[in-house]
Amino acid sequence: MTVLSQLIAAEKKAQRGWLAIACLASMAVAAGSVALLGVSGWFITASALAGLAGPLAAGAFNYLLPAAIIRLCAILRTGGRYAERVIGHDAALGALARLRPKIFAGIMAAPVKFALGLSVGDASSRMVQDVDLLEARFVRIPVPWGLAVGVLTGMVILVPAGIAPALATLAILGITIGCGWLLACLSAEAGRNVQRVTARLKDRYATLVSSASELRAYGLENWAAQEIARESEALLKAQKQLTAWGGWFALLQATAAGLAAMLAMALSAHQFLPLAAMAALGAAMTVDCAGPFLRGLEAQGGWAEAAHRLERLLEAPTVSTGIAVRPAERPEIRFLRFGAVLVPGSVTGLTGRSGIGKTTILEKLVGLRHDDDVTILLDRWSLPVIDPADLRRAFAYAPQDAAMLAGSVRDNLRLAAGEATDDLLWQALEDAALADTIRALPQGLDTWIGENGAVLSGGERRRLSLARAYLRAAPWLLLDEPTAGLDQATEQRVVERLRARLAASGQGAIIVSHRPAPLALCTALITLHESGAEVLGQSAEGPSRLGGHSLHISPAV
Repeated sequence: MTVLSQLIAAEKKAQRGWLAIACLASMAVAAGSVALLGVSGWFITASALAGLAGPLAAGAFNYLLPAAIIRLCAILRTGGRYAERVIGHDAALGALARLRPKIFAGIMAAPVKFALGLSVGDASSRMVQDVDLLEARFVRIPVPWGLAVGVLTGMVILVPAGIAPALATLAILGITIGCGWLLACLSAEAGRNVQRVTARLKDRYATLVSSASELRAYGLENWAAQEIARESEALLKAQKQLTAWGGWFALLQATAAGLAAMLAMALSAHQFLPLAAMAALGAAMTVDCAGPFLRGLEAQGGWAEAAHRLERLLEAPTVSTGIAVRPAERPEIRFLRFGAVLVPGSVTGLTGRSGIGKTTILEKLVGLRHDDDVTILLDRWSLPVIDPADLRRAFAYAPQDAAMLAGSVRDNLRLAAGEATDDLLWQALEDAALADTIRALPQGLDTWIGENGAVLSGGERRRLSLARAYLRAAPWLLLDEPTAGLDQATEQRVVERLRARLAASGQGAIIVSHRPAPLALCTALITLHESGAEVLGQSAEGPSRLGGHSLHISPAV
């Protein structure tokens, strides 16, 4: 059983009470519909014959009992349909509301390489489009029960007219369902294709919208519109193909119902005419009860593709949770590759050419990459054996390209400290040399900064990321190019305030940078190159090159 199947089974169990009521309602709809049409056929025909027989026969005809049965069947069908829709959809929506967070958790638990392979459009289409399609499948859980009761009611209506009409109706129903399965197999690829093409359109749209500024700057608006038009044409073509198959399903249902009515009428022609009429309409409605079942078969292709796309998320490999190893509250960091030990409170610079792996080291420390070769220890423990939650508690991370929520300044800052007071938020902004800028915004901390911080400049976004890292109470700061893109005066303010903050907090730091100003804060410098690393330690007498020898990097005095 797949992970998705297990989740759906668990939701079925959780919603079994409501689903049971929905099944009862579906059964009531089917029984009421078949009985309503069958009894109506008998009643109308019998009334007509009584009228033709003369006033005495018409006066003696009992109109009240059949009319009461018809009214009861109508009420049963209407009430059952209402209950089936309301309760069935309520159960489905409740199940899907719990399914979406589990899918999102699956994305978050997957290795970064897998998660980053999903575009925003692709991930959102799975979370919304594919899960929505499963709603229809969940809602159709009562359908087989309704079909079974509809057939049973049909037999009760048909048998008084003879065994032959009943058996003929059952045969036509069986052939109809068999043909429906065949059509479902033939149309499955069309249903899958609609899901795939719809997802591709959403993905392309999200990608182009996120690049709107660049597209305008290079005059590519028309090209982008043509890209959307091309994907839209592909979706239209796929939808037409699926609609054509839907026409065959509708033709099958209508033909089968009409054929069942005519055959039942023919086989009961020797019976009293009202019985024959009841058999004909009862047979038609019995076969028509297969309509919801056929519509479910019609949607099988789309369901299968949606399930496949969701299963790829849920069954992705997950990041190891370690073995319950917890480092010290202020752990040492040991780099085995180049023999350096970073003592809590020390400040170390990490340099080297672009692409040499500086950011990779920081990402390994916070658990965003797996340290397969065990090149880093936290205290004496290798990173893979430490639970990610404990690992990340040791670090506050300001990445080189920090993502911003489409929310307020306050929302973005509180990602690092959800309960932080406004005083703490403003202090972090002061330390990042951003407080004056935020105060000048229309709503201050509550100012909306747009998609990925579009309202702010690149330097302001970088400093907002820095302030966010400052809010996290961690023994180590990991800063990746913290002053890139800043002018010299702003950079100097940021560096001086960082120096004061480190001195006051006692935090250690690893600073990745190519710029001399932030590296001036460091008591040691590690320069990465292809064959290893060069470690430069700072002492009272000045810098000393230690090459491949072990270096114990202590806090500045």
